[in-house]
Amino acid sequence: MTRRCRARGACTGVGRFVGAMLASAILSCSRSTPAHQGPVDPLPSNGREPIVYGYRVVRSFPHDPTAFTQGLVYAGGHLYESTGLHGRSSVRQVDLETGQIVRLRALDARYFGEGLAIFQNRLVQLTWREGLALIYDASDLALRSTMAYPREGWGLTHDGTRLIASDGTATLYFLDPYTLATTGQLQVHTAKGPVPLLNELEWVEGEIYANVWQTDRIARISPQDGAVTGWIDLDGLLAPVERTGQEDVLNGIAFDAAGKRLFVTGKLWPKLFEIELIPASAPGIGER
Repeated sequence: MTRRCRARGACTGVGRFVGAMLASAILSCSRSTPAHQGPVDPLPSNGREPIVYGYRVVRSFPHDPTAFTQGLVYAGGHLYESTGLHGRSSVRQVDLETGQIVRLRALDARYFGEGLAIFQNRLVQLTWREGLALIYDASDLALRSTMAYPREGWGLTHDGTRLIASDGTATLYFLDPYTLATTGQLQVHTAKGPVPLLNELEWVEGEIYANVWQTDRIARISPQDGAVTGWIDLDGLLAPVERTGQEDVLNGIAFDAAGKRLFVTGKLWPKLFEIELIPASAPGIGER
């Protein structure tokens, strides 16, 4: 039976963000702990210390607190979301301003919905361990086809040419967007080794953003060499007063390329946030 992970409590500041991530201390829940775990060193492969970013909340929006968010996409003025858990998985189109569901297609109870990307008006949704990807028409969420997928599905995005997928390890996979054939891979790393537990993905102005599962951080990754060039610290994003006790971990990144807006949320969170990134040395981090 799938257990839900609980998000960490609110952090008191950015200071404790910088340091090694002890992946071995992370408990296994919602899915088995993937291989290749190890500590995350804060230095990228080029030896330069990555920039650490805090945030300012620009706006907050309602979010369905029953949505176990696995994938998040903003395209064509619409927000699309993939939700997980067996018997509760879906793909949906959501009104950003109100959080209301515009369209929803429930997955068969056998499937655990995962990463989501939109490519050429086709929504591609991965499943966790079912070895399957589901292809929808983005205009009406009609299921157009299913395709075999050879590994665990976690996160999914694209760079305009290739799909990019994660499987919970430190490796990202480049996929043909029409056949899902693997065309390449990228080891995400710092100076001292791989960065495991990569989850939800988003392509943001030439970089890959990745949620690091069971943390409140997002890695900024170079698609050229896999180096982590920056960390985004989102500790305390969902304030204690906004919590009901049902929330799970931070997960879900969407970028509005036209409006230059960055959105983030979490599994079972009641809010979705538009945030502005602020270097950690700047004043006002965490302001609302």
